[in-house]
Amino acid sequence: MSNAVMETMAALCVVTQDLPIGTNLALLQCLWAMVSGKLLPNRGALIPALCASGLSDQEARRAWASFRYGVWDVNEMLSVWQKHVTDQPHWRVHSYEGYHPKPVDITGFWRPALQCWSGKHYYAPAGKALPAVEVGLIGRVGSVNGRRVVLLTELVRGDADAPSTSDLSGRLLKRVSQNLPSDEMPVLDAGFELRQVQDSALPRYLLRLAKNVMARRNTLPAYKGQGRYPEYGEAVRPLPRQYKDKTIPATPPDRAETWREGGFEFRAEFWDDLVRSDVKVSPTATTFHVVALHDPRFQEPWLLACPLRLSGPALRGLFHDRWPIEHPPLIGKQMLGGGRQFVSHPESSQRLPELVLLAGSLLTYLAATLPAQSTGFWDRTPKPTAGRLRRILAKSLFPDSFPLAGRFRKKASVFAHLPKGILGHRRRKKTEAS
Repeated sequence: MSNAVMETMAALCVVTQDLPIGTNLALLQCLWAMVSGKLLPNRGALIPALCASGLSDQEARRAWASFRYGVWDVNEMLSVWQKHVTDQPHWRVHSYEGYHPKPVDITGFWRPALQCWSGKHYYAPAGKALPAVEVGLIGRVGSVNGRRVVLLTELVRGDADAPSTSDLSGRLLKRVSQNLPSDEMPVLDAGFELRQVQDSALPRYLLRLAKNVMARRNTLPAYKGQGRYPEYGEAVRPLPRQYKDKTIPATPPDRAETWREGGFEFRAEFWDDLVRSDVKVSPTATTFHVVALHDPRFQEPWLLACPLRLSGPALRGLFHDRWPIEHPPLIGKQMLGGGRQFVSHPESSQRLPELVLLAGSLLTYLAATLPAQSTGFWDRTPKPTAGRLRRILAKSLFPDSFPLAGRFRKKASVFAHLPKGILGHRRRKKTEAS
């Protein structure tokens, strides 16, 4: 048994050992089938993936039953995994002017044939929202052996009764605001609206804005001597925009910073104490700062909003650490084969994406801790990536020889008295109302 298989099984045992007896062994087998890439050749079908990982038909049925009907919560497993990782000596949490980045994102698992209850998620290549099961992600970012790694701390489900991206975004932001330590900074992409972020009562945030954003000063402009008195502040446009044949110039910044990092010179331009364009001037209005971060390697700058007065390097470092939250969905859907799914029950359709995201997060961390292994003679300078580790694990079946703890065993349940066959189906015939 290779070291990669041993370390992977040890990590899977950490996240499943506290589950009920029987369910823990079944979820261990499900997670192994996922991290070893067995979903990929089976096009996302869970039961064939379990059989392909070396389980017998009876073991595959028990594993699927525990996945569907077992008593387990993915957030409890994430909490156990987070504690395990943060206790390791090689974990280094990132900090910028006293704040740790806390990336927040929403991902969608495309389900075009799922009926009745699935929502929609915007898909950029198609230019529109497509039917999908949406999941909200909250994480922490740190370094393991010099590589950035995200730890998923919580997953938030969409509402099955009224699935919508705006509803999930609101509930996700409220969850973040309820469990936000004083030293963490939520970092959000442009998929979240500034109004929604402010309504969620987040005390601090770092939000990417659209390039055509317009804000206002929280001070009244001078009265022009005719007409009604102004109620809104002067318009502030960080970037120029084109309207028909007319170019609207950008507003000059209030201050600017320049610094060098990694051999490149960066520039940050700030507009201070602004309000949204639909907010009137008020001493109690919620204000924020807008910063345009210019990177010489890109044509357009980042436009960010933050209620705190932070420096340009700190803001760039915080938002740069938002990108690792994209890794678990990318790895889970593309590299592990979780993008295609063949479950239809609402609970199963939520649980399978959650396990896929957990498997993607585990694989990212394990790849950073294990030595990089070449996938072939062509791979001359291998890096410790999740794809290379998945290729190594795909060569092994479920390791029955791995020494499992005593809690990992088949539950000796008494079932002789239960109905069997067609009589044992959970569905019941509907009775007509009298």
